[in-house]
Amino acid sequence: MTDSSAHQWMRDQQRLGHTLCLVLNAESERDMRQSLLKSCQFDDYLSVYNDTLVADLADAGPFVFTFDQPDDIRLKELLKNAQRNWGWFASIQKGDLKSLVKHWQARLIIGARPHQALYRFHDNRVLSRALAHLTEEAYPAFLGPAISVCYWQGTRWESTNNPAPATYPVPAQPLWHQVPAPDTQAAEIRLINAHRYLLAEHVQAYARLAEQHDPDTWLRGRLAQAEAWGWLAPEQLEFLLIQGLRAQGDTLSPYWQVRPGEMPDEHFERVRLATALCQGDATL
Repeated sequence: MTDSSAHQWMRDQQRLGHTLCLVLNAESERDMRQSLLKSCQFDDYLSVYNDTLVADLADAGPFVFTFDQPDDIRLKELLKNAQRNWGWFASIQKGDLKSLVKHWQARLIIGARPHQALYRFHDNRVLSRALAHLTEEAYPAFLGPAISVCYWQGTRWESTNNPAPATYPVPAQPLWHQVPAPDTQAAEIRLINAHRYLLAEHVQAYARLAEQHDPDTWLRGRLAQAEAWGWLAPEQLEFLLIQGLRAQGDTLSPYWQVRPGEMPDEHFERVRLATALCQGDATL
């Protein structure tokens, strides 16, 4: 689909009597969000993170707007800049905005405490990979009340129809959690989740670190080290981040270095035990 094809999808959905929605990544599109908010009625939009466990992130989280003017100059700007990965479009039945948002609110959190993460459903790359991975029978539980979705696939616009739009419970083992992520995006997701974890659980130590180091640079360095060591399990990442905050200066003790022939799990257990002995903390 070209830009004109995306417009045609909008017109086709309107002709069928459906309401058009814009799922917007407000964190990277703040100016666009503010522009839309100024011209929207109160019941024409919702913040997805509001009234959830991550309500404190609502300002930076995704927003869903309904609209009825596909030729709006702001939408044309989004279509021309699809590479910014700002979100995607959906069509719903009139009055289903709240149902659509509740659907995604129920699917926001991945994993169990303390290793929870946010599912970035509003990222068109996440949506595109999920739809490519899922069978058509799995679309309804994933898309919920959305009748059809239109999204930038990376090289072109595509659309997918939901064979049975409705409200569904979250499956015990959602198939969309099993979609492999590209290495580059997996790294960015780890960065975002690590940053939010430190803000939520270790904000004072993280703030002290920021007095001496650029947090983004420091965090990327720690995560690059974790990837080099093969420490990508939640427990391993959490351990490396916490100990990195505790370390004097910006270096870890020599015993942290991997030994010849040492496998990632063996390396982690050795370092974890050595750290516990050094700190006198048997709970590590």
